[in-house]
Amino acid sequence: MLFVAESAKSKIQEIKQSEKIGADFFVRVSVTSGGCSGLSYQMDFDNESKPNDQIFEDNGVKVVTDLKSFLYLCNTTLEFSGGLNGKGFYFNNPNAARTCGCGESFAV
Repeated sequence: MLFVAESAKSKIQEIKQSEKIGADFFVRVSVTSGGCSGLSYQMDFDNESKPNDQIFEDNGVKVVTDLKSFLYLCNTTLEFSGGLNGKGFYFNNPNAARTCGCGESFAV
């Protein structure tokens, strides 16, 4: 399961409204090679499902990931932190053994 914190839900709704992103779009998250710790998160809006997509809905937000990324993201919570010291969107990933200082990449 992938989870969505209330803070992330609010920001996603705000972005969808301000950018006029249709209701048929969902949040796609994935893990790619790269970053200072070895693996990086990617997040975008999408409206096309692919074979082997894993589809979750939490807190009223539909989140989709590919099967390979799900192995790294299982039980992860998408969060948002704003303000002067805010990180923006970030992933609270219990599977990450270490993360880089900026929080953009991780290792398992």
